[in-house]
Amino acid sequence: MTTDPPPEPTPGPEELVPPASDLPAADPAARTRGARAAFRRWRRTRPFWATVWTALGGFVIFFLPMAPLGKILQVGVGGIAGMAGGVVLMAMALLMLLLPSQRHTAGVIAVIAGVASFPLSNLGGLFVGMVLSVLGGSMAFAWLPEKPAKRHGGLLRRTRPGAGTSVTPVPPVSVGSGTV
Repeated sequence: MTTDPPPEPTPGPEELVPPASDLPAADPAARTRGARAAFRRWRRTRPFWATVWTALGGFVIFFLPMAPLGKILQVGVGGIAGMAGGVVLMAMALLMLLLPSQRHTAGVIAVIAGVASFPLSNLGGLFVGMVLSVLGGSMAFAWLPEKPAKRHGGLLRRTRPGAGTSVTPVPPVSVGSGTV
């Protein structure tokens, strides 16, 4: 019969933390650079700027109907439609940011809501909200999650003569509709 060796003792909390002399000096600039680099890596994995432009367009369209009465062009149902369009645009911006795989759907809906805000809400947020939301939706639709792989050789691969590869010509094959 074999026996298992006794378990090794687990270190206590005081043994896990290195002494203060072993810790590197806390450099605020280094922490800031690290945080900016981490944010940059996260930002590049999603359509960040499309989200910013779409949310900004939705914000303009949403809050313009809430302006003082002397500054808005249309009051009533148009104000409610503008607020609803702004909410839809901000929701699409959030969807683009949190679910980058749904960027095509959110981008198309953002463009449609942006263009629909023109007749429904104070000329599309006085054109600013409409332009920003169309820009953001278009950017979201066109965004790619990563750079495409580089192609080596292209469509027609050229070989050097005498490189050890012999090319044998292939006879043409008839694919017509004749009888045999």
